[in-house]
Amino acid sequence: MAEPEEDHEHPELGDEERAELVGDLSDLAVYQALLEPGGVRGIVVDCGECEEPHFHDWALLRASLEQLLHDGRMRPHEPAYDPDPSSYVTWEYCRGYADGVTASEEAR
Repeated sequence: MAEPEEDHEHPELGDEERAELVGDLSDLAVYQALLEPGGVRGIVVDCGECEEPHFHDWALLRASLEQLLHDGRMRPHEPAYDPDPSSYVTWEYCRGYADGVTASEEAR
């Protein structure tokens, strides 16, 4: 059986896009370190295509971002199985939580 052909050629990421992805991966590590001990399993993203929330466990999101960084695209992946929406937060929530922790530490 022949291997399936690649969907499309994907242009290489520019320097700015690469820097953003590296920053996102760094932020993700911080968010996971801060939130996972409290029971947060990952991040929920509202999909613009299907208009459904997508639940990404920490490891899955990290792998997807790393793949995008290295390959210039993300391949389809299996969604979280029967996720509990209360165990996932938005990227904005993570950012706000991390900012709050940083502000608290600086105030000490």
